[in-house]
Amino acid sequence: MFAVHLLAFHFTKLKEDQIKKVDRFLHQLRLPDDVLQDVAARFQAEMLKGLARDTNPTAAVKMLPSFVRSLPDGSEKGEFLAVDLGGSQLRAHQVRVSDDGKQSSQLESKFYPTPKEVTQGNGAELFDYIADCLSDFMETRNLKQKKLPLGFTFSFPCKQTKLDEGVLLEWTKHFRVRGVQGTDVVSSLHRALQKHQDIDVDVLALVNDTVGTMMTCGYDDPRCEVGLIIGTGTNACYMEEMRHIDLVEGDEGRMCINTEWGAFGDDGALDDLRTEFDRELDLGSLNPGKQLFEKMISSLYLGELVRLILLKMTKEGLLFNGKVSTALLTKGKIEMKHVSAMEKYKEGLSNTREILTELKLFPSEEDCVAVQHVCTIVSFRSANLCAAALAAILTRLRDNKKLLRMRTTVGIDGGLYKTHPRYAQRLHKVLRRLVPTCDVRFVLSRSGSGRGAATVTAVALRLAAQRRRLDAALAPFLLPPSTLQQVRDSMRAELEYGLKREAQGQATVKMLPTYVCGMPDGTEKGKFLALDLGGTNFRVLLVKIKSGRRRSVQMYNKIFAIPLEIMQGTGEELFDHIVQCIADFLDYMGIKGARLPLGFTFSFPCRQTSIDKGTLVGWTKGFKATDCEGEDVVDMLREAIRRRNEFDLDIVAVVNDTVGTMMTCGYEDPNCEIGLIAGTGTNVCYMEDMKNIETVEGNEGKMCINTEWGAFGDNGCIDHIRTKYDREVDEGSLNPGKQRYEKMTSGMYLGEIVREILIDLTKQGLLFRGHISESLRKRGIFETKFLSQIESDRLALLQVRRVLQHLGLDSTCEDSIIVKEVCAAVSTRAARLCGAGLAAVVEKRRQNRGVERLQITVGVDGTLYKLHPHFSRILQETVKELAPQCDVTFMLSEDGSGKGAALITAVAKRLHNVGQK
Repeated sequence: MFAVHLLAFHFTKLKEDQIKKVDRFLHQLRLPDDVLQDVAARFQAEMLKGLARDTNPTAAVKMLPSFVRSLPDGSEKGEFLAVDLGGSQLRAHQVRVSDDGKQSSQLESKFYPTPKEVTQGNGAELFDYIADCLSDFMETRNLKQKKLPLGFTFSFPCKQTKLDEGVLLEWTKHFRVRGVQGTDVVSSLHRALQKHQDIDVDVLALVNDTVGTMMTCGYDDPRCEVGLIIGTGTNACYMEEMRHIDLVEGDEGRMCINTEWGAFGDDGALDDLRTEFDRELDLGSLNPGKQLFEKMISSLYLGELVRLILLKMTKEGLLFNGKVSTALLTKGKIEMKHVSAMEKYKEGLSNTREILTELKLFPSEEDCVAVQHVCTIVSFRSANLCAAALAAILTRLRDNKKLLRMRTTVGIDGGLYKTHPRYAQRLHKVLRRLVPTCDVRFVLSRSGSGRGAATVTAVALRLAAQRRRLDAALAPFLLPPSTLQQVRDSMRAELEYGLKREAQGQATVKMLPTYVCGMPDGTEKGKFLALDLGGTNFRVLLVKIKSGRRRSVQMYNKIFAIPLEIMQGTGEELFDHIVQCIADFLDYMGIKGARLPLGFTFSFPCRQTSIDKGTLVGWTKGFKATDCEGEDVVDMLREAIRRRNEFDLDIVAVVNDTVGTMMTCGYEDPNCEIGLIAGTGTNVCYMEDMKNIETVEGNEGKMCINTEWGAFGDNGCIDHIRTKYDREVDEGSLNPGKQRYEKMTSGMYLGEIVREILIDLTKQGLLFRGHISESLRKRGIFETKFLSQIESDRLALLQVRRVLQHLGLDSTCEDSIIVKEVCAAVSTRAARLCGAGLAAVVEKRRQNRGVERLQITVGVDGTLYKLHPHFSRILQETVKELAPQCDVTFMLSEDGSGKGAALITAVAKRLHNVGQK
């Protein structure tokens, strides 16, 4: 028993001595965590260089866009071919992808050798050979009668400008085919396939094997967004945000980036970590100075690295009694399979003895322990370096998502990872230390390069089909210039019709006289009250106007809510609530005893017979108070004041908010003759020549006309541009069949149109995995403010997803892109239609004046115009396009409904005083 213990102690001591000896000799290959963190930081810097347009040409890590924009979503289906070129064999695959609820793919394959005359011959011979193999495979599988899409896995660095095109940058591994570098390999394959008249194959996708690995694993695990190969060669790919990829147009969504990380260090970035053995190996390789990171990691080189280390140790007398065999001097005699065998847990030492004996080295027990440890250090360094670069990619992904902690999946393939007894365990362990904030699952790829190419092709076909259906859904929102011209001309006809005395009853665009006959001239002064009713809030304002050199307008206001039960109760309840709010404000300001002139901004269609008389034509914007339509709202306000019997007011003017907007801007710019509201609702007013207003007596001067253009189209004149979504929104509204133009252009309805489109697209399986959530079923959930947020150029897709999550919509990156596109289609149409209507108004003013070219200002208010990132620009462009003889300046109104009401009141008082004199 004692002898056994003594023997064990002797072996342990022997092993420790040999390990220390090797550690001292190879200390440069041992990389502590702080060095690995530094390697990760260097790789991150290289990634940034590769992504940027200016630095990409000189970057070692090329960060090649793959034009793979989407991971599988499980709805892919069909039959595909795949050809895989990149290793010691050419592989042809038939892949059947099913979405029968099981989300499965079946693979049938055939392998073909890649002889040296093919891998180091000329390009035409290579692609003819691939085509011949594919033809043979299709013959074997009885597929020649079918037209099938093909994915081409080409495991070499290519510059792609689209999914089915790729220019070879350089050969790697053992390939050296002449005349291919700098050419499009897909075109070359097409030409070779055309020689086979009996097969009909369409090459739809060029795929790197790393990308194929990610896509294959992504089919089984939706979290997979990184692909990693550690085999004969090494590479990684991951899903990058489009906004960071300078080399590709567009900022929306993500794209898979093929890092080609094997070239990391080719610019000297790793020179301090490369050993004399790395340099010697590189000099003896087919591509000296290139793929330096790959030469420190991949299985093609690790066996040779071990051989060079053993050779030097032997020459220095540290192994085999200093006796070098011919085999040890021969390049390539130690391969990765030998290294893996020597590192096996139990039989490793006996394997080592056997392998070294075959190399005629006749090792001692000490030699076997030392050689096994050399293998461990070399393969461990490979795993460490791989973990460091992978940590950089994961950190970038986490930063892109702005997460403190991230869960993700890495799809992985390659003989070194799969067959080495300890490589995977080492890689995982080191990675956990380097990125403790990332929970990483590794998924082994099943025939990644072939199945992955088919998956990429299937995804491309799915996206193309989805794009066709999405385009079909959104096509009615894309209004060509000819349609916009028709809208402009129809609006012009309706404007003219509404001014006719005999047409007043039938006109949809009511062209209501406001009895506002003058613009501010700067002499207005005094204190005025203004009331503003037009939405869910009601305002009371005190406005102080000063004239002369110290001309100014000061405002004090208080906002009061109007509950839904008041909005949709009785008229008496509504006006009693308004008077209650006025009383609170007068108390608050301490002016209850003063009888101030008041302007009442009432933002609903009214027919006026004088400036202080307005009969409500009909409610809009969600108001439904009874016993109001057909009544004079000024009288109703006066009655409510009398009922309260606390104060008295001089109600001078009933004002539409659009007119107030025009007057506010007219106070600053005498050229302002048009007011536009583009907010919750939409409307336009403008100064019309009295001689054209048949509904009012007199031909001298001008009067502001409140068009109430929201009702444009209620007679069916724009039915040809209304979509099924517009009809659904209209039918679900409080006033079906009314305000049709407003329902296509105003903030109150745009979000609802978007919601109807999203429901339809979800039913078609184009969004939210075909699941209509309860929140999406809720009318009104998609407020217009969300359109403005989603369409903001500053908002990344990640933030768009958060907006959708806030709405209870669990979206993918692809969902977010589609939602953003839908929002853009709806808001762009709204802006174009609004611009077409406004073009009709400015062109009418030009013709009224009888001028060749008109210069005019439009005062504008409304949240849609002010807050939406693109609405104002598109509207202005449309006006310029449809009214080319008008130079239109757009001026933002400052509180048209409050300040404007006070100015109208002040102008009315001034004109009244002039009349009395």
